[in-house]
Amino acid sequence: MQLLSISDPQIWLLAGISVLVVFTILLILVLILGIFTAIAKKTTAKVKTVKSTIETSLEAKSFEKASDEDKAAVAMALYLYFNERDNRESRVLTIVPYPSAWGATLNPRL
Repeated sequence: MQLLSISDPQIWLLAGISVLVVFTILLILVLILGIFTAIAKKTTAKVKTVKSTIETSLEAKSFEKASDEDKAAVAMALYLYFNERDNRESRVLTIVPYPSAWGATLNPRL
């Protein structure tokens, strides 16, 4: 008994549907990738405009163009930062053992 033969019309229908499904999935993937590419190009363009805006604002706020008050504020902030860094406490936690029944069972030295 032969289950499927080449002369059977259902075989050709099954093969045609299989090929159609594969190409349909490929077409959907191409469309999805095209949409993602368009979104990425728009995002990249926005990032470039933001970077150019930041660079322009940084050029406008250069050190030579800053006022004396701004320079003094920056110098004071740096001075306070570096002095605070050297003036740290030891931050040592001292634990005084207190003998108790609970502590004695866990630590027999107490």
